[in-house]
Amino acid sequence: METHKQGDLGEVTRLFLKLGCIAFGGPAAHIAMMHDEVVKRRQWVTEQEFLDLLGATNLIPGPNSTEMAIHLGFRRAGWRGLLIAGTCFIVPAMLIVLAFAWAYVRFGSAPQATWLLYGIIPVIIAVVFQALWTLARQAVKGVTLGILGAVVFVLYLGGVGEIPLMFGAGVLAMLLANVKRLYGSTLMLAPLPLTAMAQNMSLPALAVPSGLLTLFLVFLKVGAVLYGSGYVLLAFLQRDLVTELGWLSNQQLLDAVAVGQFTPGPVFTTATFIGFVVGSWWGAILATVGIFLPSFVFVAAVNPLVPRLRASPWFGALLDGVNVAAVALMAAVTLTLGRAAIVDPFTAGLAVAAAVLLLRYKVNSVWLVLGGGALAVFYHLLRG
Repeated sequence: METHKQGDLGEVTRLFLKLGCIAFGGPAAHIAMMHDEVVKRRQWVTEQEFLDLLGATNLIPGPNSTEMAIHLGFRRAGWRGLLIAGTCFIVPAMLIVLAFAWAYVRFGSAPQATWLLYGIIPVIIAVVFQALWTLARQAVKGVTLGILGAVVFVLYLGGVGEIPLMFGAGVLAMLLANVKRLYGSTLMLAPLPLTAMAQNMSLPALAVPSGLLTLFLVFLKVGAVLYGSGYVLLAFLQRDLVTELGWLSNQQLLDAVAVGQFTPGPVFTTATFIGFVVGSWWGAILATVGIFLPSFVFVAAVNPLVPRLRASPWFGALLDGVNVAAVALMAAVTLTLGRAAIVDPFTAGLAVAAAVLLLRYKVNSVWLVLGGGALAVFYHLLRG
């Protein structure tokens, strides 16, 4: 059984509070920043352990970067670390989104952060590129996995969804690595019972249209079954909150997702915004707890199994396939994000400068993110 240092809980608290305040750019960027902090700077886990935890997050529903934070907190400081890491990563974003939601309800429009993101996102591209470079060298363990990763990259850019690619790569890698065992073994992959149960969960019809229990159960269901990006979240919420319950308009939903995208921390804090719009302060709290609670449960169930999966010839190969697919998907998302973020000489210069500072001088990514935002605001003021 693992032992943890007495001071580890304080380390976990400080790190994930910091990341919760400055982790812009979506799950790929968040994971890259965690990699920089816990593998390169603090050596909490090895490259392979980090990759295996990343693979595990892709096998369960929920927000990947939040689940990664929970996994890392558990590895570093046990059960208390699990709770503290996830909470500290979520709460700063929740409070920021809550402030925006209050302004939205009070003044009728979503605050903008265009110029701040104009400088931050190019820096995030460099941060993710650095993490990809390191993770790819660990994940691509041979020609077969390299080809598999390339195929996932191309198919994702061609429009194939993340989930079939992730599971398909994992199963294919497992079969290829264990082809000699196929004639003497039968393998069955059982779905997670909690996920299946949550998918069949029906919502009670309450007399009060904006009943807080219904609100909580909507987001609990979404958190328990949702795979994929914030755009998949948009589809779920559009069906439940706009079409079926009629609590929001399409424009309000788009405003909520936009706020979740341009604030730091998990994109799923969109739930905080919607909860406040629908049910004020208690609505914000219950919606946030509902969408994130399943992640804590799933990680607590899966984390102890990861070393056993790695030791198994079958599931170790499955993890290898999922890991290389996860890296390929990060690369594809980064390419798409880079096209949108690097739009002129200023943003290109920021991305190149950040890459040099990261790769050559090992500057902490936190300072680069803050610096990129500050430079963009300064540049905007000079031009204005």
